[in-house]
Amino acid sequence: MGMTMTQKILAAHAGLESVKAGDLIEARLDLVLGNDITSPVAIKEMTKFNKEGVFDKDKIALVMDHFIPNKDIKSAEHCKCVREFACAHDITNYFDVGQMGIEHALLPEQGLTVAGDVIIGADSHTCTYGALGAFSTGVGSTDMAAGMATGKAWFKVPSAIKFNIVGKPGKWVSGKDLILHIIGMIGVDGALYKSMEFVGEGIKNLTMDDRFTIANMAIEAGGKNGIFPVDDIAIEYMKEHSKRDFVVYEADADAEYDEEYTIDLSTLKSTVSFPHLPENTKTIDEVGEVTIDQSVIGSCTNGRIQDLREAAEILKGKKVAKNVRCIVIPATQKIYLQAVREGLIETFIEAGAVVSTPTCGPCLGGYMGILAAGERCVATTNRNFVGRMGHVDSEVYLASPAVAAASAITGKISSPDEL
Repeated sequence: MGMTMTQKILAAHAGLESVKAGDLIEARLDLVLGNDITSPVAIKEMTKFNKEGVFDKDKIALVMDHFIPNKDIKSAEHCKCVREFACAHDITNYFDVGQMGIEHALLPEQGLTVAGDVIIGADSHTCTYGALGAFSTGVGSTDMAAGMATGKAWFKVPSAIKFNIVGKPGKWVSGKDLILHIIGMIGVDGALYKSMEFVGEGIKNLTMDDRFTIANMAIEAGGKNGIFPVDDIAIEYMKEHSKRDFVVYEADADAEYDEEYTIDLSTLKSTVSFPHLPENTKTIDEVGEVTIDQSVIGSCTNGRIQDLREAAEILKGKKVAKNVRCIVIPATQKIYLQAVREGLIETFIEAGAVVSTPTCGPCLGGYMGILAAGERCVATTNRNFVGRMGHVDSEVYLASPAVAAASAITGKISSPDEL
């Protein structure tokens, strides 16, 4: 029996000719990621190991992004801990205020993730890098500590689900709508510990920003990872951003999949995930009258330049509704600067939105947009659990940048076509 794309990458990194679903393997790592919340725990765990130093100072990335600039004393202490660790071990890829960005947008932009890599990160959305044809997955802080010390990690080889993507999306339909559609279709545990492998002729109609969004939210369907084939679009992105060599793996023709689905992009509509699970989806024409108090455009899922351009196109020449707070958060400093140069930031401010420095901020109920009891937010983030963005009696509705921008103008969840 042949291997899937994910299985081939894991076999190569375990030094094995082949693997199959369920095998337990030890694989070498190309990158270990941590942030300002998870890294301090890993650093404390490392003190228990009888080992000096880290396995490779060039293959660890520490990104201060969740509460940066620090929002309180505790977050400042966390960052101080990581900063001192990075200095002590001469960590090459340490990103702090002024250089940082939201980790899952920043690392591909910095050229640290390429096709064929095995990457672990102490953040559940580490699966983002599958957009470039890498195996990347989230782990706990203890596994991050072991990875920093040894450069290896244990995995159970996942089985896979194949998603055959065909067709071309219509105006205002993006990667966010596709992944919300998929999660609504299979559920939040529909891909539990499985590799979500995206194939098909329709992928050429998905930008890299679309693909990062889709891979990012594989975890919201329970997936171990999401992964895309390495086509000309991905190769062009890697050549532009990275000096590293990459390895292209392709699934065997007789690879085994637990399920297979075909999705026609031309039939998709803007999709909204209602509280309190990402699987609770409705198409925009099924939403009804849902008034909002806040709109957030940003996060590791949808804070890239394509997302900001789309939102700005809708907001240009219009005003945010009187009782709505619209918060725009570029995902990295580079994206922020590009948005400035393109006039997007001016568009947001003239519309009555506020623009924040890159941060995870409100996505996890951190800061920069916490909700009070009874408030509703439409957000381009990736989770809408109870209390995710603030009070347990608040509500989060997940949507694309297009829907979030249109909703900010109308004061209710809306399609751009309604403007």
